[in-house]
Amino acid sequence: MAAPEEQDLTQEQTEKLLQFQDLTGIESMEQCRLALEQHNWNMEAAVQDRLNEQEGVPSVFNPPPSRPLQVNTADHRIYSYVVSRPQPRALNDAKRELRFLLVYLHGDDHQDSDEFCRNALCAPEVISLINSRMLFWACSTNKPEGYRVSQALRENTYPFLAMIMLKDRRMTVVGRLEGLIQPDDLINQLTFIMDANQTYLVSERLEREERNQTQVLRQQQDEAYLASLRADQEKERKKREERERKRRKEEEVQQQKLAEERRRQNLQEEKERKLECLPPEPSPDDPESVKIIFKLPNDSRVERRFHFSQSLTVIHDFLFSLKESPEKFQIEANFPRRVLPCVPSEEWPNPPTLQEAGLSHTEVLFVQDLTDE
Repeated sequence: MAAPEEQDLTQEQTEKLLQFQDLTGIESMEQCRLALEQHNWNMEAAVQDRLNEQEGVPSVFNPPPSRPLQVNTADHRIYSYVVSRPQPRALNDAKRELRFLLVYLHGDDHQDSDEFCRNALCAPEVISLINSRMLFWACSTNKPEGYRVSQALRENTYPFLAMIMLKDRRMTVVGRLEGLIQPDDLINQLTFIMDANQTYLVSERLEREERNQTQVLRQQQDEAYLASLRADQEKERKKREERERKRRKEEEVQQQKLAEERRRQNLQEEKERKLECLPPEPSPDDPESVKIIFKLPNDSRVERRFHFSQSLTVIHDFLFSLKESPEKFQIEANFPRRVLPCVPSEEWPNPPTLQEAGLSHTEVLFVQDLTDE
């Protein structure tokens, strides 16, 4: 279930309420709502007013206080009251602004009520004092709100005035004026009450300022801590990325080593397989044999006999099976200079025999390394 202070709010108002609390640091959600309602839910005005209050600057958004009461002078009866805020809100405003709150309860049927309002409460000097030094709230005890306040204050007679202020962290009644009183005496009594209790407001302002400064300091410390934490997290992230990069690099190098090892192993197995498949070497006295001397890229020489009827592929397989031969090579003849088609290709799907290739009984062939090409 929604909290009392969040009831009957639109979604937009709820969002403004949470945003205002976040911007001002006010813990009480009710106080945040009252501040926004006081400024007609104008976020900019409410926040600026809060900042002005913290800096001791007068509000630039609140309208000047109205005249406390309106009096119908035709029959000398009071019919209406200028009450700018409900009583609970007036208490909260006085607490928030650290000002005195003067409460007037009007007894409609009391014999002194009319005279007090006309001569005392509506006197220009009294109105000036009220408007300059305190907040004012007035209501008839015949009205529901006035009756509730009457039950709380327990007045004995009318006219009745109560001075309320924040004292020892609580809204406390610090002065009560009951009965008919003249303007000068009213001003003196109100001034005396305020002067006697001004130190409490000064003390509360100092404490509040200290709390605000502590809150600002704590906020700055929190921001510095968060900045340091973010910096540490960023360093740790970069360290993790560097470790991961090194790990991937090492893994890549290891995979390359394994791949190279497998390739060499496969190459060796292929050489052994080619060697096993080679036909026997013809004897030197075989008239159909060819003696071929191979000059390898490392300037070493190898010779072997082959049969005229054998394919040039046999020559390639023999050289491939040698340990000192390159992985990729081609075989060239010098007279005339040409590359022998020893492996199948588009031009020579079936390589020719030694005889078809025009080799003589004794040949010198050159092995050209193609590994890096």
